[in-house]
Amino acid sequence: MRLEYFQLIDRIVDVSFDARRIRAEAIVPESSTIFEGHFPGLPLMPGVLLLEAMAQTSGWLIIALTRFERMPFLVAFKQAKLRRFVNPGEKLSLEAEMLHEGSGFSVTRARIMIDAKQVCDAEITFRLMVFPSAEFRGQMDALAARIAFPMEALDHG
Repeated sequence: MRLEYFQLIDRIVDVSFDARRIRAEAIVPESSTIFEGHFPGLPLMPGVLLLEAMAQTSGWLIIALTRFERMPFLVAFKQAKLRRFVNPGEKLSLEAEMLHEGSGFSVTRARIMIDAKQVCDAEITFRLMVFPSAEFRGQMDALAARIAFPMEALDHG
């Protein structure tokens, strides 16, 4: 997890095309400049970054299901619930499943677990668009390789 770069997913664990579901992992860094202000003497993962981590997990699911032909852009969170604090060093298990897709939009349900206990969950809506440029797509390809996105599955799924 690279908080300062908004790269909140460390590794894709599994993508199921049949179940339209994804699992990912991330470890909250032990130290980050973000923790200097959130909060001094009580470092906690900001809730907005937990929401972003769920959105990124959902985004990779959408990228997989569209065979890397569409880029999801966050539009809305619905029924978001933050259930407990997250501390530096904790390992996050992230999951997302597709609820609806059509008319250029997708809706997912995502959650984060730590040690099999739910931390947060939300319904997330995305607008789907073609990649805005070849350079942007190239950056996404590089990020996909870094987090072990299963590119080979796109040909078989």
